[in-house]
Amino acid sequence: MVVRSGCRWASVVFCVVIVTRVVKLLATPEQALALAATLRVCNEACGLISEAAHAGKVFDSNGVHHLTYRRVRGECGLGSQAAVRCVKKTADAYKTLHAQARAGLLGKPGGARRAKALGKPITFREFSAQPFDDRMLSWHHDARTVSIWTVGGRFKNMAFTGEPGQLKEIAQHRRGESDLVYRDGMWYLHISVEVAEPALNTEPSGWLGVDPGIVNIATTSDGVVMAGRGLNRHRKRQLELRAK
Repeated sequence: MVVRSGCRWASVVFCVVIVTRVVKLLATPEQALALAATLRVCNEACGLISEAAHAGKVFDSNGVHHLTYRRVRGECGLGSQAAVRCVKKTADAYKTLHAQARAGLLGKPGGARRAKALGKPITFREFSAQPFDDRMLSWHHDARTVSIWTVGGRFKNMAFTGEPGQLKEIAQHRRGESDLVYRDGMWYLHISVEVAEPALNTEPSGWLGVDPGIVNIATTSDGVVMAGRGLNRHRKRQLELRAK
């Protein structure tokens, strides 16, 4: 996945691109059990947060934080950073849900589908991916190990592997949020990495106007006419074939 995060304009364009890179965790049986317990506890906490947010009709990150942070730490036994990430994960889920509703993806206002989606708290699966920040992760690239927080304690030497080009990007560029993912019996970290796109010359060498049409597919400002006869014949032929 690639997301443009912004550009700095000068004589050339310098764009920062956020990409997601994946490493596979080579967890021992003990480490795998701790990772599984971590996802369970974190998703239980997200469920608690979701119920409280839905009941109180509070969905923004700050509001959800003030409403649930202390309760999550007390009832779920999570550390401060883990609690913060669970709050953010839940608030982001509601943000996505409400954006879908505004865009009409959940049906019309007053419709049964929309009412069902908005009328109950968001739930989280037992092994839904959990976001981690740099306070919960630290990397040792030469040794190919990562120090990772779990509910069973911090594992300082968990081995990882991955595609060499992606590992190089992870080591060389600033990392953002990482998601702990369990898939097909294996553990992964999906890591947000900021990389710079190659500089592009922003000065155009000329201009070209294009007028699209039906009879003529396009007519350019320098007088070139691109007729559509061939395309129209092809379309007619395909229409006849479909009719047969």
